[in-house]
Amino acid sequence: MSIFTNKILLITGGTGSFGNAVLRRFLDTDIKEIRIFSRDEKKQDDMRHQLQNSKVKFYIGDVRDKRSVDTAMQNVDYVFHAAALKQVPSCEFFPVQAVKTNVLGTENVLDSAIEHQVKNVVVLSTDKAAYPINAMGISKAMMEKVTMAKARSLGDNSQTTICCTRYGNVMASRGSVIPLWIDQIKSEKDITVTDMNMTRFMMTLDDAVNLVLYAFFHGNSGDLFVQKAPAATLEVLAKSLIDLYKSNVKVKIIGTRHGEKLYESLVTREEMAKSEDLGAYYRIPCDARDLNYDKYFVEGEESVSQFEDYHSHNTHRLDLDSMKNLLLKLDIIQKDLNIKQ
Repeated sequence: MSIFTNKILLITGGTGSFGNAVLRRFLDTDIKEIRIFSRDEKKQDDMRHQLQNSKVKFYIGDVRDKRSVDTAMQNVDYVFHAAALKQVPSCEFFPVQAVKTNVLGTENVLDSAIEHQVKNVVVLSTDKAAYPINAMGISKAMMEKVTMAKARSLGDNSQTTICCTRYGNVMASRGSVIPLWIDQIKSEKDITVTDMNMTRFMMTLDDAVNLVLYAFFHGNSGDLFVQKAPAATLEVLAKSLIDLYKSNVKVKIIGTRHGEKLYESLVTREEMAKSEDLGAYYRIPCDARDLNYDKYFVEGEESVSQFEDYHSHNTHRLDLDSMKNLLLKLDIIQKDLNIKQ
């Protein structure tokens, strides 16, 4: 990680699961400073007391408030933009709040990074941005569009490189279903499952950090990177947790929640038509066309119809044993089951 030597990294939304994972990866390197920017002073205080590390600096602020972003952006070399409203139900009932944070907040971060001549910005997105059906996914799709438009307007010779990553369900992250089900198992309550046939991509926090770092090192401005990932049905995930905890709890089917999909797409069919397969990753380059409407009608893409989107129903499917092996990598389960690394 020599490129990070004596550099300053800013993580927006840095008190979340991703920010904590990045800290674990970077604290023992020769990076000069890691700035945690968020609006949650309680989580910052908890993190500060836990770390007691002079490399980590804390900034209270909100991506909606560009002045607070500008304060944190002074002398920054690199930015990982993770701040977002991510909960599907809360965004569904308060969509304007999702727009203010996920769309306008992202524009504030990008504008500030460009004005302060930041070298690299990686924006974190979600599979729900592909064929979005809920307010959270729609706001994240718009966030991606803002990111690509900003990168396109800067051109290839800009001092600031802006790229984007899109990943699926991060296992055991805050607000995900795994901690909920673990709590239900410990309390000997029925596990509440929406649909046993529903599939989701399964990624660890380390996978998410690896994807961001891959985009950081290999991205051209406007690139979107997606990591190939296995998926599992909720039935397999629930049964795996019950087996690992040696529990006798039952599964209670509660039905699909408002705004939920049966499966998630990571890459749309239209994106697959122009994607570059890099082995473990897909790279989708920025659409570099200008606002010349004639091109949209005269120069169509015949190849698009030959592709299908990359989604959690057609990727590699985890069985019970492979799902349990993946779950055993999670800190929360290792601690519960007293497994030493």
